[in-house]
Amino acid sequence: MRRGWIFSCATLLLLTASLSAKSLTLYVATNGNDAWSGRLEKPALDGKDGPLAALPAALEKTRAARQNSAKTPDRISILLRGGTYSVAQPVVLAPEDSGSDADHPLTIAAYRDEKPVLSGGRRIRGWKKVEGKSGLWHATIPEVREGKWYFRQLFINGHRKQRARTPNNGYLEAEGEYLAENPVRFKYRDGDIKKEWAGTDAELIALHKWVDLRQFIREVDLASHVVTLSANISPHVKEPKARYYIENTADALDAPGEWHLDRKTGVVSYRAEAGEDLNKAEVIAPLIHSTLLKLEGDFSARKPVQHVVVRGLTFAHTDWALPENGYLDTQAAVHVGGDVLLEGATDCHIEGCAFVHLGGYALELGKGCQHCQVNANEFTDIGGGGIRVGESAKRADAFEMNFGHVISDNHLHQLGRVFAPAVGIIIFQSGQNHVAHNHIHDLYYSAISVGWNWGYQETPCRENIIEFNHLHDVGQGVLSDMGGIYTLGIQKGTVLRNNLIHEVNSYSYGGWGLYTDEGSTDIVLENNVVYRCKSAGFHQHYGRENIIRNNIFAFGNEHQLMRTREEEHVSFVFTNNIVYFDSGDLLGSNWKNEKYAIDHNVYFDARPDASDATMRFAGVGLDEWRKRGHDPHSIIVDPLFVAPRQSDFRLKPGSPALQLGFRPIDLREVGVRKKFKQQVRDTD
Repeated sequence: MRRGWIFSCATLLLLTASLSAKSLTLYVATNGNDAWSGRLEKPALDGKDGPLAALPAALEKTRAARQNSAKTPDRISILLRGGTYSVAQPVVLAPEDSGSDADHPLTIAAYRDEKPVLSGGRRIRGWKKVEGKSGLWHATIPEVREGKWYFRQLFINGHRKQRARTPNNGYLEAEGEYLAENPVRFKYRDGDIKKEWAGTDAELIALHKWVDLRQFIREVDLASHVVTLSANISPHVKEPKARYYIENTADALDAPGEWHLDRKTGVVSYRAEAGEDLNKAEVIAPLIHSTLLKLEGDFSARKPVQHVVVRGLTFAHTDWALPENGYLDTQAAVHVGGDVLLEGATDCHIEGCAFVHLGGYALELGKGCQHCQVNANEFTDIGGGGIRVGESAKRADAFEMNFGHVISDNHLHQLGRVFAPAVGIIIFQSGQNHVAHNHIHDLYYSAISVGWNWGYQETPCRENIIEFNHLHDVGQGVLSDMGGIYTLGIQKGTVLRNNLIHEVNSYSYGGWGLYTDEGSTDIVLENNVVYRCKSAGFHQHYGRENIIRNNIFAFGNEHQLMRTREEEHVSFVFTNNIVYFDSGDLLGSNWKNEKYAIDHNVYFDARPDASDATMRFAGVGLDEWRKRGHDPHSIIVDPLFVAPRQSDFRLKPGSPALQLGFRPIDLREVGVRKKFKQQVRDTD
């Protein structure tokens, strides 16, 4: 009798729980219909019901369901079947789309293991071969001719194609210095620029230190070989013999894989690569210049979008716009926004998604975003950078502040394909973020950038933890003044630890592994392994009381460690590090005023003819260096790495570095963790 009573009670409890935990699941499919209920995974046999056709229609149905107080669901899921969904304008989620709480989020996800794509592009058809011109194809787009559409990117069979470019490889060079800055004027070499390019859609892209400019050609003086561009350049980024190239001229369409769009005729031309048949190929050009998906809180009413999970979607095919007079970047492609944009969003998750073939930064956690997570996503073939966190502006209103995000186990590669100065992950005015286990490579500027303050003013950018990231093939000789990890400003509580950084190469100066730039203060840099950086493994331009401890710096090309500006306070404490090299010198730039604390380090020059006597510390031997108050307990000795030339920096038993107190650095968990590797297509 008692057992039956217990069973009845249990059944009643389950029934009560079922009634209280109301849920709603809607389905979206490419063969759906927005007039259907969306409750079925696939169309019914009678053709009268089935999934919806578009994500916005599903959102409208969830909003209607919430308005029914008697049947308001506390858990809502929208599942997208595989296929491509064209997005003509941003899909927007507002505060009323929020989940009930962290345990009952609004979930927008891929159905099972299928691959839904939100695409801002349109397929171009009607290609025809051009007679007498091997490999050349044409298609006519009436909307372009009518001024309704213009695009700057083209993707064929999943690959970004190059707009007609001259030269096809490398760069042209200006003759000497710029003649004027407002607008830009310079002397070009004979034959490099044609007069007929002036006043057209031809774009001149120049690279300067850490920025780029993309401007139009306004005037060409054939007699003096002087070209006038459409906008300005800042004096502090000018370089003599500036490198540049030209895009989007019809006469540059001379190499396989290049294309050109004629705005007046609406004709897009493409020179096919071997084996390409454009009548069988998938050719996509972007229609949308803005965001594909936006989570937008209400700042006036102070209501956030919260408890939203976006999982397993692919975001693809956005374009980038060019202002009337072009642009000049200031740093890090800061003017480029996110193609998936969150503003006023809290406790939202982006996980297991793919960001591909995009024109701007892929993802932006902007104004008012708090406690969001970006986990196990892949970012590849991006015009700008990977992830933006925060804003350049400081916010005093608590609702508008940005902080507290987790960005982990993401694979970011092939970045900066349009905007070379873009960063893998950049944190602006934002604190308490955790950036961990990301793999970032193949980009032209810094892999991770933290801070947006030049000097010693207070900043909300603090207590950021940057750890266990694998960063390599950074810079690639395109720009200068960059780092594997780059910091700016006062950042009390910020820690850079257990990161693996290598192959950082600048065009001229400034290919550094760890780079504490202007005003970097109160930052701890520990347990990092940094090797094969062009300028140095570590460089501090200027800052205050940073701690650099228990790191390995190896195989710097020009220098191993650098310090630039003299100041009256202590620049940094450098202790318990191993510095191992076979080229360049140990200390570069300025070590004059002794305002740094440096001791308990192991130094070793692995060149065959090197010795204790040949080791120089800013031009002096160890004894003289110690008289200046530095390295009294440091030693010059082989630390006994397992195989340093094969990048194995584990220490053998009996290493003198261990005896001096160096703690072994475990790199087994660096980069994307094993359980996420297949998901983000990371074979590293």
